Amino acid sequence: MITLKTIREQTDKVCTRLKVKNFDATPLVQTIISLDDKRRALQTATDAALAEQNVAAKQIGVLMQQGKREEAEAAKRATVEAKEQIKIWESELQLLTQQLNDTLVLLPNLPSEMVPAGRGAEENEVISEGGAMPQLAQALPHWELASKYDIIDFDLGVKITGAGFPVYKGKGARLQRALISYFLDFNTAAGYVEVQPPLMVNEASAFGTGQLPDKSGQMYYVGLDHFYLIPTAEVPVTNIFRDVIVDPKELPVKLTAYTPCFRREAGSYGKDVRGLNRLHQFDKVEIVQLRTPEESYKALDEMVSHVEKLVQSLGLPYRILRLCGGDMSFASALTCDFEVWSAAQGRWLEVSSVSNFESFQANRLKLRYRDEKQKPQLLHTLNGSSLALPRIVAAIIENNQDGAGISIPQVLQPYTGFDRID
Repeated sequence: MITLKTIREQTDKVCTRLKVKNFDATPLVQTIISLDDKRRALQTATDAALAEQNVAAKQIGVLMQQGKREEAEAAKRATVEAKEQIKIWESELQLLTQQLNDTLVLLPNLPSEMVPAGRGAEENEVISEGGAMPQLAQALPHWELASKYDIIDFDLGVKITGAGFPVYKGKGARLQRALISYFLDFNTAAGYVEVQPPLMVNEASAFGTGQLPDKSGQMYYVGLDHFYLIPTAEVPVTNIFRDVIVDPKELPVKLTAYTPCFRREAGSYGKDVRGLNRLHQFDKVEIVQLRTPEESYKALDEMVSHVEKLVQSLGLPYRILRLCGGDMSFASALTCDFEVWSAAQGRWLEVSSVSNFESFQANRLKLRYRDEKQKPQLLHTLNGSSLALPRIVAAIIENNQDGAGISIPQVLQPYTGFDRID
């Protein structure tokens, strides 16, 4: 959530920067400032009335001591009337404050000055690429390979639950487990502390990281208990620090977690959702960092480099994109996406997003640290996929097929216990 101070003091900048995200902020910003003006005026009037009431209450005692009962009674009646008025104003203040907060949360995060303008994915900037493109005599898509070698059963998942919930079998299940263990080991070796968070969160947690109200339609809701199934480990892991003032000695905070992830993906259809390309339940390993504002973009570069090394270790051709304003998420200030090449599908598949949210999430979470003057300041939050499994699996089995089977990347073999699927 953008701070009210920023909106009031940098109004033009807020409106201009959000145009990069193709968001017209002017009407909302005007409403926010108007509501805040009313709130401030009413707060001033209420505070003044409370001060007068306190003075009047003291005067009643003085008048009683002086034997001026009639004047004291009149002062009492005036005080009662003032109390009633104050109650009305306090109720109005509560309503205004709620309206203000409800409007504030509708504004997306400001994009960094490094974010290029653009309407959609086709205008993202390629900032780096690497890895050798596979040269295959035969290139079956992963859904055919999954059936041929009996490692993933999509139809069985439809029977049990529905589309987008595959069943991994045999060496396919072992490959999943191997990737999760390898990713976690790779992250912890780089200084990330592993945590195992809940798979459901309450409304306050979903709000804190920006999923609510913006992404409410994409989340699975458990109505009886008012919980949400997590769309990513980012949500519960970052919320560990909701309403916390972090000791500067504990910074930087670096955490990693594996979780299943659940996304409704409403409106998804066509070739882009076939097989593992887009699922409602999938496995992902996440990295999260908390940093001071001065260090957050250095940390972002470190995280991008870390994920790049992880993708390189799998031997996959990849590219790194800096997302344009029109393709960024609601909460992000700057995002770098990783894509790997799918040999059989002949296209790039997104496998990771690494983002700096600056203070946007921290303001919602009330996540702070004390600066050198011991004054509480908002931290910056960052996270990234390290990595999401479905499209990584798709790329591994497509790019490493040879007609007689599928070769397993060398770094995974100690985890799988086998070097081929055949």
